[in-house]
Amino acid sequence: MTNLSPKMEKLAAEIGENIYLDVAKWHLYLADAHLHISLTQKVYPLLEDDCLNITKVTQILKEIPVILGTGKLTVNLFDLIPETGIKNLMNLLQDYQENM
Repeated sequence: MTNLSPKMEKLAAEIGENIYLDVAKWHLYLADAHLHISLTQKVYPLLEDDCLNITKVTQILKEIPVILGTGKLTVNLFDLIPETGIKNLMNLLQDYQENM
């Protein structure tokens, strides 16, 4: 991982191993899709500033583009993570914040 503090690396690893994209019932974990670092870099300030909420996380997910088909289609990350994945992400972030 690049340009991440050890605390951010730990969070990125947890996100990457536990949160996945769902494409045609195929699960692609964020670490395998190389999206866990950029997501961590964007959500970590919410944890530090103690302003974590679903609205802000949703907005961040909607701002992260996922390029499919070698550029033929771009979809935001929010649309590719199932609802249970969003809930799991929020739980993971809340747990992480409590232990900071």
